[in-house]
This record gives sequence, structure tokens and C-alpha cells, in this order.
Amino acid sequence: MATAPFDLADAAAREFERAMQRNLKGLEYFQTGGPTLGATPKDVLIERGTMRLYHYHPRTDDVYRVPLLLVMATTNRGYIFDMVPGQSLVEYLLDAGFDVFMLDWDAPRADERGLSLESYILDFLPSAVARVKAESGEDELTVVGYCFGGVLSLLWAALHPDSGLANLVTFTTPVDFSKMEMFQSWADRRFFDVDRLVDTFGNCPGDYLYTAFDMLRPGQRAAGNIRLYDNLWNDDFVKSYRMFDRWSADILPLAGEYFRQTTKKLMWGNQLLEGTLEVGGRRVDLGNITVPFLHVAAEHDHIVPTAASAPLIGMIRSRDKNEIVLKGGHVSLVAGGNAIKRLWPNLVEWLGVRSI
Repeated sequence: MATAPFDLADAAAREFERAMQRNLKGLEYFQTGGPTLGATPKDVLIERGTMRLYHYHPRTDDVYRVPLLLVMATTNRGYIFDMVPGQSLVEYLLDAGFDVFMLDWDAPRADERGLSLESYILDFLPSAVARVKAESGEDELTVVGYCFGGVLSLLWAALHPDSGLANLVTFTTPVDFSKMEMFQSWADRRFFDVDRLVDTFGNCPGDYLYTAFDMLRPGQRAAGNIRLYDNLWNDDFVKSYRMFDRWSADILPLAGEYFRQTTKKLMWGNQLLEGTLEVGGRRVDLGNITVPFLHVAAEHDHIVPTAASAPLIGMIRSRDKNEIVLKGGHVSLVAGGNAIKRLWPNLVEWLGVRSI
């Protein structure tokens, strides 16, 4: 079969047009703000210091009996679950008929430097759970925790086995902190003086954490900027880039005592895996969790490698438990096109039969 002759003038014209679009879109990029994120209608039920509890407005007439509480990681804001219409896990869950709440976080104030693991597990989470029950009128709920929000959810569930927990789901949640090799290098106790940092700054600065995350993939930001430049003519690419770039840079500081504890007890002592972790004088045993349990890991997660979460499923004593390893990274697992195709349908299917 004969192929059409190459037309140099036509190819040059196409490339010139794309370059013009790229330059015009570049001017627009720097002159306009990004898309509005986290805009699904909701009520603020609790606003106390660093803690925020939201209740999203229903989008269907019939909802599942068991309400659902999303628990965000303490380093990032919860709008990763609620990006824009069509790319919002919250919207997806609402459309599937779930009654959705979210426990989100704001930057801790200077006077909250003393917040600890006990504050989150014995105060914030129980307060949120009680309010979800009161608001929904149900005695049971499902908890879904992401990353360190999953760790907090595990610790709370293990210490509150009679809390009315119906189902527990965690995404990319570490339990073997020795396998988080890059973080181990960054927090090496021979060189990292966590006491000095906390005593000096009070709270661990967000910029410090942002740099730590960047160190996991040193070339990613430069490569991302190159991809952005190459695709400035593509509105969909630019919209997606702006969403995820804003979220990844929106790192929260961590309360000083909480950061000190997590560094010493989890990163250095690996106490959750060893079974020696105590919160408020009570030993945490993940074997106390016997409700239906699902853990989802990302195959290419550079923040929580699959090895760091692998022991989790064996530490839970539920008869109804499952682990799914899906393609994607730490963020693309829960948001974006990959999540829409892979995680979200699996989550709704698993929850649906357990939320009636």
C-alpha cells in the first residue's frame, strides 16, 4: 500500500500552530487561577482547631443505611477526594447512594503544638464518629482512611472495638515503617534531631515536609514542568496538572508532639508492626479489628511502597478481609483517570453489599 508523501510545509504549519497555541495558553496559565476544588455542596459539622468534619449533601433519593466517613491524612487537605465535577470520589460515592462525611484537617495553630497521637485517636476521631452517628441516626458507620488517615483509622478501630464500626477500608496505609526506605534515610536518628526541630519550631513546618516528599522523586517536579510546557495547548492536560500540582504543594504542618511521637514510635521504633505501640497507656492490637476490612495498595507507590503495607492484611483478624493491589501511584490510586477506572468501582462494589 502506497503511503502519502510527506509534506514538509504542512508539518511545519501544524507545528507552528501548536507553538502559537502553547504560547497563548502559557499567557493564560499565568494570568488565571486553577479550577475550583472541593466544591461539592456540604455542611461543616465540626470546626475545632485543626479538625474539620464535613457532611455532603445527598445526590440520590435513596441512600445506603450505613454512613461513610472519609479520614484524610494529616499532611494533606481532603479535596483530593473532591477535585472537580466528574473527577470527585465524593461525588461518585454520593451518586452511588452513600451518605458521605469527611474528617479533614487544617494547619495546627501555634497553641496546638502539644497535640499528640492521643489527641487524634482518643479525641478527634471519636468526636467525628459520634457526630456522624448523631447526624445520620445510625449506630454503625464505615470508615475509609487514606495513607496516614488509614493509620489513624486503624489505631482508633483497634482501641474502640465496640464503637459501631461496620466496615473499615484503608488506602496505601503503612504498618511496616522499616520498608519506607526513603523516609527512613531522611529521618535517620543518627542525623535527624526531631526533639530539636519540635522544640525550635513548635509545629513541624509544612515546607519541611514538602521538601521531604520532593526528595522521594527529585526529578519529578522538573519533569512535570517539561510535560506541562509540551502540553500547554491541551486544555484537559493543563486542568489536570493544575489540580494535582496544587494539591501536592498544599502540605500541612504537623503538630509538634504528634510529629515527635510518629517519628520515634513509628519511623524509629516500628512499634505498630512490633505490637508494642501504646496510645494513652493502652496497647494497640490490630487483631482487635474483626469487622469487614479492605486494604487497597498502589503498585507503583513511591511514598508507601507495597512492602510497607503488605503485613497489614495478616494483622487484622476479620474473617471478611481482602487486599487489592491496583496499578497506579500514591495519588493516582485515589484521584484522576486511573482511580475512576480502577479504585472507585471496586470500592463501591465492595461497600455496597456491606452497607445495607
